[in-house]
Amino acid sequence: MVRAVQVNRAGKRLGLLLVVLAVIWGLWEAVRALGIHYGWTWPFTVDATSMPHIHDMIWALFQRPNPQAPLLVVTLLKAAAFTAREAALGFAMGAVGGFVLGALLAHSRMRQRGFLPYVVASQTVPILAIAPMVVIWFTSVHVTPWVSVAVIASYLTFFPVAIATLRGLHAADHRAVELMRSYAASRWTVLWKLRFPTALPYLFSALKVSATASIVGAIIGESPSSIAGGLGGAILNFSQYYSFQPQNLWATNLIAALLGIAFFLVVVAAEKIVVRRAPEHVG
Repeated sequence: MVRAVQVNRAGKRLGLLLVVLAVIWGLWEAVRALGIHYGWTWPFTVDATSMPHIHDMIWALFQRPNPQAPLLVVTLLKAAAFTAREAALGFAMGAVGGFVLGALLAHSRMRQRGFLPYVVASQTVPILAIAPMVVIWFTSVHVTPWVSVAVIASYLTFFPVAIATLRGLHAADHRAVELMRSYAASRWTVLWKLRFPTALPYLFSALKVSATASIVGAIIGESPSSIAGGLGGAILNFSQYYSFQPQNLWATNLIAALLGIAFFLVVVAAEKIVVRRAPEHVG
């Protein structure tokens, strides 16, 4: 019975996904057709270059950019695997660093007042300005270039995790906290037995955002690192030929979007496993 319900639910989700994709496809083609017919120029000029057919983007994945090259989808999947390695390391570093920072701030209002404004201010600096500096710093100490890209990705990851951790650790029931303290529980015990399980929903919400942000950070970081093997290099390459092969750049964007969705789904799967096994859900 439970199995049948799960299959039925999965079928409904798949059907809804297909409907959404069909609607997006239809809207894109409708705007494209109307824009070309009526000569729309706002907010951008609508033509075959700015808005190629979606089926042309997908078809481009199974074409060769030049006679000597492999299929575009093969090239992009290799690039996606390279970028995924950078993003995964950056995501891990940012998540751990953000959690530790959030936990330290949660246990001291003085630290919150002293450091939280700087944590917030760090996100106002454009990552395009930070990326070249990070690459130069790490290159000077002979660090592998892709690791410096991972550090750039972690920069976009740590902030949501830190803020969510801080909020989640403060969400614990004050009566439960006082009860544990009355039994002489240490701060470490209160953190892991009470505050951390309470913070899990907040933490996973931030990790979902950070998972996709790590992909963006990795792609941006590949440009100043002169890394051509990732999606960032592919985007730069195909952008040079956009005027007469726009579908290749759009196809690259599709693969990048799918990579971000894959990271998001991994976090969702981890959330279902971890939150379900949290103490308050164990019967």
